[in-house]
Amino acid sequence: MAPLDWIDAELEGLRQRDLLRELPAPFDRQTATIEVAGRPLINFASNDYLGLAADPRLAAAAAEACRTTGVGRGASPLVCGRSTIHAELERRLAEFEHAEAALLFPSGFAANAGVVPALADRGDAIFADAKNHASLIDGCRLSRAETHIYRHNDAAHLAELLAAHAPMARRSLIATDTLFSMDGDVAPLAEVAALARRYDAMLLLDEAHATGVFGPRGRGLAEAAGIEPDGVIRIGTLSKALGAAGGFVVGPQALIDYLANRARSYVFSTAQPASTAAAAIVALDIVAAEPERRTQLLATAANLRERLQAAGWRTGDSASQIIPIEVGAAADAVALSRRLHDAGFWVPAIRPPSVPPGESLLRLSLTASHTPVMIDALLAALGANHEDAKA
Repeated sequence: MAPLDWIDAELEGLRQRDLLRELPAPFDRQTATIEVAGRPLINFASNDYLGLAADPRLAAAAAEACRTTGVGRGASPLVCGRSTIHAELERRLAEFEHAEAALLFPSGFAANAGVVPALADRGDAIFADAKNHASLIDGCRLSRAETHIYRHNDAAHLAELLAAHAPMARRSLIATDTLFSMDGDVAPLAEVAALARRYDAMLLLDEAHATGVFGPRGRGLAEAAGIEPDGVIRIGTLSKALGAAGGFVVGPQALIDYLANRARSYVFSTAQPASTAAAAIVALDIVAAEPERRTQLLATAANLRERLQAAGWRTGDSASQIIPIEVGAAADAVALSRRLHDAGFWVPAIRPPSVPPGESLLRLSLTASHTPVMIDALLAALGANHEDAKA
């Protein structure tokens, strides 16, 4: 038996459980309508929430940065990879988030996977929501701290765990997504922040799916909840509503200085291309100048959610531009996704391990580029939620 022969059996096991993923057919421009294998499809899978990924203003900024700085950066930021454009983006992010300083990471995943282990180690305690993103989960695993998982969005359970374990820990860290990427629901941030103050715990908020979409100025759900930014560790991405690529963390200057020394995914990763940083700077300008993008997006999401529920589809506790269609069995989710694909829609089936077993769903991800005609067509293709519709 060859050393890698076991992989065939593993793949077959995934196939039999309807959990095998295949690379989708490639396409180029990230827009509300895409062309896949020569066929137009309405795209309800993208996290390009404000419709900026293909915006010509971002593309022009990226092209100019490529012309002046080249493509790759050649080294980590601490060595020689940090450009004047990166420095300007960090300054702008800190200004945007009302924080003292910001630090760029190659991706949002790298930010979470690097920041959490830098803040917590053996002898510390982490308190994490059960449905946190995989990057936060992996950050907790890498930290070697004792991790306590509280029931999803259950502030009372978090309080119980803090009371039982925080007093014995050297340091405590509460880590939660603000907007959960599969269910589209929102963390009870006011209660979580109050518990962090009561137990003198560090508070890390992952705003990946909320940055640019929520809050009076688009800063995210912490802003919408009125949480003071002082002392709160906020992580975001440039790759979703901001239409570019990369991750970032904002907070006090001392925190940023510390992470630049201790976050391994920052210290040991080549800096992102300056072109993506240049595009993100333009995106921040658009978020400030065109608030109607997020207003329209959230209004479209509320309308679609209401109409889906009226047709009998279960959308859980979604309160955002992410709307799950709860199906249950992985095979049923795959079948519904294929039926929509045949009708001209790109809507992915989300299966374990992205969601718990028995909780497979279709994830509708809305953008500011989706039109009323597209929404009406999707609802017509879905029809009413009865067994014939799901078959």
